[in-house]
Amino acid sequence: MIDWDDVRYFLAVARGGSVRAAAERLGVNHATVLRRIAQLEERLGAHMFEKLPSGYRLTAAGEEVLEFADQMEASSHLLETRVFGRDQSVRGLLRVTLAPPVATHLLMPDFADFARLHPDIEMDILSSGELANLTNREADVAIRVVYDRKTLPLNLHGLKGPGLFGGVYMSRDRLAAWRAGAPDPVRWIVISIHGIPDWASEGEVRTTGVPFRTSDAEAQIAAVRQGLGITTLPCFVGDADPLLVRVPGTDLHMYGTLWLLTQGETRQTKRVRLFTEFVSRRLAAYAPLLAGLSVSRD
Repeated sequence: MIDWDDVRYFLAVARGGSVRAAAERLGVNHATVLRRIAQLEERLGAHMFEKLPSGYRLTAAGEEVLEFADQMEASSHLLETRVFGRDQSVRGLLRVTLAPPVATHLLMPDFADFARLHPDIEMDILSSGELANLTNREADVAIRVVYDRKTLPLNLHGLKGPGLFGGVYMSRDRLAAWRAGAPDPVRWIVISIHGIPDWASEGEVRTTGVPFRTSDAEAQIAAVRQGLGITTLPCFVGDADPLLVRVPGTDLHMYGTLWLLTQGETRQTKRVRLFTEFVSRRLAAYAPLLAGLSVSRD
């Protein structure tokens, strides 16, 4: 019989285009991937890949195997999901994916409260810029900002939360210095991959000089606290920071709506249901903060 684990390695190489990409995705070393592929080729009596300078390309036999491998993977995920959905215990692993700022600046105290209420649930918080795939069981619950519900896959079940707004912020000290006529230039502070959003305006404070770029949100927040200039932030970050203030004359912008998303029978699992109901209540309580209505402005 074909070893399903060998097929997993085959799929990783086929999708990643190289042994290195497959090894990184699977969390193993280069030699392990090569050994698994060799095992599958020996079992089937055919070469799956052609090695080129640009990477690994499927042979004709590999193309045929890929079709059936995709079906095997889909069946495996369906089996896992159905069995997982029947698990009604309040113990075991719960994987939650969400954007880093939402985890760090909003929901981590709530996750801690939930963990204290349910000490037998092992929580795995996946806070990164990459979206985990619920269909492939990379996570059990996703907390995502969605601008249009129609863009979500039909197989996802969602609990709709509050709207999420953002604004333009600078440090209180820098605003005071600008009002006093300080000559230092006020820069736009941007995350390199995003730049300045189309909706953001400078308001009364005009920027000069070149932008100041950072690679992530935490560095962006640290830079605006240091008085380097102005930047866009979610209201739940900017309004909650005593060192920051909205730039006078700027407007708020709606990023989208927060959704709690689950997939298939996974949502019937007791620990998933307990978590989504718990977080949904907490998000509802945060609605004014998320909309930029909870802090009186100067």
